[in-house]
Amino acid sequence: TTGSAQKCGTSQILNPAVALNEYFLLNGNSWTDYGIPALDEFIQEGYVLVATDYQGLGGGGKHQYSVAGSNGRDAINAVRVAYNLKETGANKKMLIFGWSQGGGATLAAAGIAHYINQTGTASDNLEALGFVTLAPDYFARLASSRQLHQATTDKFIAAGSSQFSHNVFDFTHSTMFFWETQAAFPHLKLTDLFTEEGAKVVDTIYSNKCMHVASDTFSFLYGSNFKSFFKQTPINTLAWANALLEGNVPLVKPAAPVMIYFGDKDTTIPPVMGKIYQDQMCKLGGNVGRMQLPGEQSHFTTPGVTQPFYL
Repeated sequence: TTGSAQKCGTSQILNPAVALNEYFLLNGNSWTDYGIPALDEFIQEGYVLVATDYQGLGGGGKHQYSVAGSNGRDAINAVRVAYNLKETGANKKMLIFGWSQGGGATLAAAGIAHYINQTGTASDNLEALGFVTLAPDYFARLASSRQLHQATTDKFIAAGSSQFSHNVFDFTHSTMFFWETQAAFPHLKLTDLFTEEGAKVVDTIYSNKCMHVASDTFSFLYGSNFKSFFKQTPINTLAWANALLEGNVPLVKPAAPVMIYFGDKDTTIPPVMGKIYQDQMCKLGGNVGRMQLPGEQSHFTTPGVTQPFYL
């Protein structure tokens, strides 16, 4: 997660092709997270690596943050381009891996075999070998049932707003997700979920600022009052829930084996999301593994601790 404004693309860092560099960790040296986990190790083993900014970051349009279908297609298209550039020497065997938002994109890519198998692309006949996710987001907690009811969706949207409002950082993640969902499904209105002032504030912030800067702005201007931007009683929740499901990971058997790594102290992406994904996909015949990392790992210590396992 780097943000939603066009200036937030990770390739816009001066030197983006490096190992993952995290804002919150001691060696963080930028205003954002950037780089690719285990870059050097993969290159030394002969892999060709490609990463995507996602639609709307760096390029035109609005970034569809955590709209998994969009992010998953972006990842697959990046692989197609890497193969199409003959100088890379890449073959058509594809592994996709990602952390946080990238983990959600990875789950999404695993669920769109029809897109992987499309013809007439820059590179047809990709062979998906597997998908590795580090603390992935998976918001389709209602996806076990396609029969959505008003009372259920009222409770779901209200609970989601409350669950991610314990601190300004989680609030930024969740409200950016709602903002980007509205970008992907323009029939929705921000004022369904936010007060009039709240809708104006989040729209202004996410149109211009990246992730960590957005959190700082909320904290500086509103202190702990950011929670008041949510309506006490959201409206049009059935339409929002349907949009969340439509934009999220498809409820189909993954195209190849999936591995999920998580830390038990992750409050940014609760590990239960990965558990729900595993339960749903295994019922469909999917091959989904899941591993709790040793020690007490937060969302931001997960990439480093996970690296020896997935390598």
